[in-house]
Amino acid sequence: MPDTAIMPTAAKLAAAVCLGAVGWGVSELIRPLMPEQTVFGWFNHVNLGLGVLCGWLITGRRAGDGYVQSASSGLGGVAALVFWGLLVQSINEMLARALDRNYGGPVEALEGLAAVAVEFGAVLLDARVIGALLLGGIVTGGVAEWVSKRWS
Repeated sequence: MPDTAIMPTAAKLAAAVCLGAVGWGVSELIRPLMPEQTVFGWFNHVNLGLGVLCGWLITGRRAGDGYVQSASSGLGGVAALVFWGLLVQSINEMLARALDRNYGGPVEALEGLAAVAVEFGAVLLDARVIGALLLGGIVTGGVAEWVSKRWS
């Protein structure tokens, strides 16, 4: 029996596109909140990809349970996006600092990873970022549910 998590459906595609857009949009909101010398590189692209994955695997998978549950599934996808985004971006920053020899060893680097995650998490406490994440999650869940009802 095939794994239903990766089986394509219209609702999964819709959720992936919407949550990917949320990942990109929130990345754009975060940029002005970071220090001026920050080098972003693939920041938006990574968050877009994480949004697509979270939309497909979390929000889209739960589509079809009704509009009341769709908000919950959309917010669940956003929560996963925030978690994985913080983790991936924090690991990237920790590795950059490690290559600059800012850590004395692996344990200090892991402590540095936690400090970077807290530092980046504090940036997410901006009202516009929180609002965009909440609204984006609810809309994503609603769109996935609507698509599920129309094309399933």
